[in-house]
Amino acid sequence: MFGWGNDARGDDGLGPALLARFAAADWPETTTVEDYQLQIEHALDLEGVDCALFVDAGKNTPAPFSFSRLAPRRDTTHTTHALAPEAVLAVYAQVKGEPPPPAFALCLRGESFALGEGLSPEGASRLEQAWTFAQALMRERSLEAWEAMTRPDSPIRRRERDRA
Repeated sequence: MFGWGNDARGDDGLGPALLARFAAADWPETTTVEDYQLQIEHALDLEGVDCALFVDAGKNTPAPFSFSRLAPRRDTTHTTHALAPEAVLAVYAQVKGEPPPPAFALCLRGESFALGEGLSPEGASRLEQAWTFAQALMRERSLEAWEAMTRPDSPIRRRERDRA
């Protein structure tokens, strides 16, 4: 599990905040990796992983959060810093010469990303909703169940939308 963001920038800290809850829950066979941003080196953290979850905050994310399956995609920017999860998966495939593990993104909608702010009230509420959803993910630890949860019509997704 990867969580990234900067908790000194308001809702940008949603990813690390949710990741901290995963770490505290101490689910078996679950490893958490936190950083300010994704970098090419994180591709090596995917070695031996059955499934990866990338957790972050986004400004234009549908509220309260989005959950989607990821596919490798090369990053064509001029830098190797601040990569998208899809680019990390592509680096893994390039370095290892094999497909990366299945991967998903859980992106929480943030409202305020200003330096020196804490979580916004909306961000704090969405963190609670995402945590409820994340617990359901961990109860249903199969690729098929996670793929089903990416669909907007899944019972868990409908329940979270109704709470928003």
